Amino acid sequence: MRPLSEREIRTAFVNCTKGEAKRLSVPHDLAERPWDDLDFLGWRDPQAPDRAYLAVELGDRPVALALRGSGATSWQARRSMCSICLTTHTGGVSLMVAAKAGKAGQQGNSVGVYLCSDLACPLYVRGKKDAGVGSRLPESLTLEEKIERTVANLTAFIARVTA
Repeated sequence: MRPLSEREIRTAFVNCTKGEAKRLSVPHDLAERPWDDLDFLGWRDPQAPDRAYLAVELGDRPVALALRGSGATSWQARRSMCSICLTTHTGGVSLMVAAKAGKAGQQGNSVGVYLCSDLACPLYVRGKKDAGVGSRLPESLTLEEKIERTVANLTAFIARVTA
């Protein structure tokens, strides 16, 4: 993924108003992020733990989503699997909900997905971050195929939000 600027991120939000996008928390350390290892940029709002955001490049333009999740992870002590990267965690997966884009979102419609609570899916897939023993099930896929699957899962989720 190419590095995104704060301005690009703020203008890429598809499921919140321009005013909300202007006020939301964007990471201050964008220059230090491991962009070469990211398929999407995900972060939690330090001021509001139930809010999370992600930005990804689809085609030639960035798309960003505002997400809401519970402050707690799902099923606290049970092992759960992220729907995007298929990493399993004990208490490290949260149900994240995105308001649908446009009129459907204004009417209160939303779409949910189980996602790594720290939104570090690209790092888990590449083995740059460890979710603990048994977090990655043995697979015969290559790293590139795992990355493609992660991107396809995220793209499908974004399509459900923007449909």
